[in-house]
Amino acid sequence: MGDASRRAAPFTPTAGVPVAVPGQARGSAPDPAPQAPAGLEGAARLEERGGCAPDPAPYRPGARRVVPLGVWAVPPVAVLAVLFLYPLALVVQQSLSPDDGGGAFDAYARVFGSRAFLDALGTTVWLAVGATLGCLLLGFTLALIIAFVPFPGARAVAKFIDVFLSFPSFLITLALLFLYGTVGMANGLVTEFTGAAEGPFHFLTTPWGVLLAEITYFTPFVIRPLLAAFSQLDTAQLEVAAGLGARPARIVRQVILPEALPALGAGGSLVLVMCLNEFGIVLFTGAKDVTTLPMLIYGKAILESDYPAACVVAVVNIAISVGLFGLYRVVSKRAGA
Repeated sequence: MGDASRRAAPFTPTAGVPVAVPGQARGSAPDPAPQAPAGLEGAARLEERGGCAPDPAPYRPGARRVVPLGVWAVPPVAVLAVLFLYPLALVVQQSLSPDDGGGAFDAYARVFGSRAFLDALGTTVWLAVGATLGCLLLGFTLALIIAFVPFPGARAVAKFIDVFLSFPSFLITLALLFLYGTVGMANGLVTEFTGAAEGPFHFLTTPWGVLLAEITYFTPFVIRPLLAAFSQLDTAQLEVAAGLGARPARIVRQVILPEALPALGAGGSLVLVMCLNEFGIVLFTGAKDVTTLPMLIYGKAILESDYPAACVVAVVNIAISVGLFGLYRVVSKRAGA
């Protein structure tokens, strides 16, 4: 009798004891509480199924709002437009519709037909190309010595190159004037020992002096990417080539040079762009017979007050510079710079 009553007594689960649910595997966790779908309609459907929709989040007046990303681009674009794009648009407008009247391309026809513009364009191109080739040759040689020839102070020289990049161009020109100018140290030593009236060095006021100054100033811009490329070169290749009996010249030509070509292209493109727009070196050398495009712009605008012609030359200079800068970006991406 007692056993039957105990068997018939209903089982009441206590706290902490899991309740077996039909259709649920033994030992598995119970189904989670139903979640409310998004929106009011989802909450109504959840109530029809017997669930309980959560209370909506209370409105907080001081809640932080998310600002679209496009809004943050407005201030820098506005500053760029005011400080750069607007003056550039004025230059282009002045070249097409000068204040003194005339057709849209009359100023271009007049400038392109002048001998001064053609001479300045030719001088600018050959100085830029010559300086670029000189920087590539000298920079590659110096980078090889710094990277692969062990000597005391090699690391200090590499650090000095980084500092040299921050120097203004006229500072290098002044240093060359102190050395090779008319009253410079070199001419002073020659006149002191020979008794001559003047020294033999007068090349700084010629195109060759401008070329020397540009090569001196812009060579570190080639050395820097080359040192970065050489630092990633696998030295095992050099050791294997040397072990097979290859001479240093052959190692440089067949192992080092192919790895350095992208860095040479990036550095050379940058130097070419900078040489085309160089103004301070030509001005401080005092080379009166050397007229480049920047010097022609200065002469037309400041000395002659011919603003339409100056704007035409400026537009041509900008077009050449932007094209070469695009080439530099393509080459530098391939070089990983």
